[in-house]
Amino acid sequence: MLIRRFSQFTLALVASSMLQAADFTLSSPDLQTGQAMSRQQEFNGFGCSGDNRAPTLNWQHAPAGTRSFAVTVYDPDAPTGSGWWHWLVVNLPATSNGLRAKALPAGALETRTDYGQPGYGGACPPVGDAPHRYIHTVWALDIERLPVDAQASGALVGYLLNQHALGKAQLTATYQRRAQP
Repeated sequence: MLIRRFSQFTLALVASSMLQAADFTLSSPDLQTGQAMSRQQEFNGFGCSGDNRAPTLNWQHAPAGTRSFAVTVYDPDAPTGSGWWHWLVVNLPATSNGLRAKALPAGALETRTDYGQPGYGGACPPVGDAPHRYIHTVWALDIERLPVDAQASGALVGYLLNQHALGKAQLTATYQRRAQP
């Protein structure tokens, strides 16, 4: 009898967490799910000539117990065998509900992207590739600060995010570079 009640209680907690995580959403005035990003979000370098401007991101309904947030932008279609990290921002306060690249809150930390340095690195897929997906993710974390510095790799940050995630919300946009006439 005690085991049955414990199991019912555990199921109720899991169901509650899943419902709460389903309410966690990410939006952007600069991006639309499934739609192409603009040249504002294209990298400026590596043969690309965009504005390299990070999109504004907004989130709501984070899971209970969130102690901080992180934001990542990842391209799983990059021809590297391991994808490409375009932006990693950690240690965003639990009170935040959005991110504007030029106005990171106190304590927030940008870590190294696959361009080799911290900060936003926009889309720059090879000319002629099919559209690449850019997965923008906000992570609700059970820890106030990740134990990393600005030189931490995307793989390390990703590992720690998965270890401490209470939930995540995503917005996936696309980008394709065409040959110049």
